[in-house]
Amino acid sequence: MAGHLERIKTFLSVANAQSFSAAARAQNSSSSAVTRYIAELEETLGVQLFVRTTRKVSLTQAGLQYYDKVRPLVTDLALADDLARAHQDALTGALKISCPLSFGTRFLKDPLTEYAVLHPGVDLRVNLTDSFVDIIKDDYDMALRISSAPSDKSTIWRKIRPAPRCLVAAPAYLAGAAALKIPSDLSNHACLGYTNQSEGEVWQLAHVTGNTVRPTRVPPGFACNNGDLIAQMAVAGAGIALLPRFIVQDAIATGALVEVLKEWRAPEIWLTAFYPPYQKLPLAIDQFTEVFERHAHDFDL
Repeated sequence: MAGHLERIKTFLSVANAQSFSAAARAQNSSSSAVTRYIAELEETLGVQLFVRTTRKVSLTQAGLQYYDKVRPLVTDLALADDLARAHQDALTGALKISCPLSFGTRFLKDPLTEYAVLHPGVDLRVNLTDSFVDIIKDDYDMALRISSAPSDKSTIWRKIRPAPRCLVAAPAYLAGAAALKIPSDLSNHACLGYTNQSEGEVWQLAHVTGNTVRPTRVPPGFACNNGDLIAQMAVAGAGIALLPRFIVQDAIATGALVEVLKEWRAPEIWLTAFYPPYQKLPLAIDQFTEVFERHAHDFDL
């Protein structure tokens, strides 16, 4: 059985054509189906809408009043459908993105600049935060994250590329600290925690051979949600940090930090794009993702 809206559209088609058969042709339907839809609508409303003769179909007084009321509603509905489709295909409006602070300040400038030049009609809004935003509740179009596999079932996500991590400390710290040869030795050290990763107080370190995994409980000490501050604390000699390599690689290059436990690795994390549960990405979001992914291949992670 046709839905109520379909019956109303059929009613308007018959009223405009003043013919059941002409309405059927316009809707690419059969005359019997059109007749049935009108009968169902009249039964639902409890009123006769048309006067049928052998030569003409005319609206009753009730039908004329009904026509005047429903025609603008159906027209507005069709307009709303067109606007929604246009939004899917349009590169206009606002694009709101969340991105980690440490990552965004290093890598977002080039993809954002290219996208702004290519699509000047899009109003870009970027929020740099190391907190995990709720992209649905906080009304984001997408979020870029550096994290382990997501557990959020209400979003869709796309892995872009791995983001290697390493354990680092300042030479001055190591000179006055206990021996550090295996993961369990970390229990005798000051460890600097990154609160946006899932490890918490237990770092799951795997040997590079892949044969040994050592869950290591690290002493509770300093922790925060920004990798740059943690790196600065490590350079100052506050302890050992487990961070994405891109945050500490300059300090490693200058000797301000050195890698420790080089034969051990933390679980892999990824640069990942998260989206609300769209059935199909709106064009503005899809185009930004394309630009971003192209640049991401050149990021020095």
